[in-house]
Amino acid sequence: MNRICHIDIDDSGLPAPTPEMEQERKVAVFDLLEENCFTLPQREGRSVPEGPYRLALAIRDRRLVVEISQETGTLVGEMHLSLGPFRQVVKDYDQICASYFDAVKRLPPSQIEAIDMARRGIHNEGARVLQERLEGKAEIDLDTARRLFTLISVLNRGA
Repeated sequence: MNRICHIDIDDSGLPAPTPEMEQERKVAVFDLLEENCFTLPQREGRSVPEGPYRLALAIRDRRLVVEISQETGTLVGEMHLSLGPFRQVVKDYDQICASYFDAVKRLPPSQIEAIDMARRGIHNEGARVLQERLEGKAEIDLDTARRLFTLISVLNRGA
């Protein structure tokens, strides 16, 4: 019950993603729905709305907006997170992803592997930032944070 069962991404008003970004997003959504851990903590003595949860991600007024609903569609909460803490890590991730996509086309496997290791390190940093930003609002494991960070970075690149 402590999981995400559906995810919507509102990219209206944003430029169309590149084919690489779109593929990255599709993989992240697929992997996220296959396996994730998402828990809402008890707050102010109120009972925790039961999951599984539907998430809707959007960027509005330079903030990440995460709407949380129950599987039935009943809205149970909304989080607004500043994109400021994500700015540098998204920029770094975007640059390393561009290097990786370029390397795959023309470099030997050993060099691709080195770039991929750096990409994973930056990806983990983005996941850590997301976990920190969600502290007290939602609890997610590292793999869920990594996949959500991918979606945030794709949204942020278009914003």
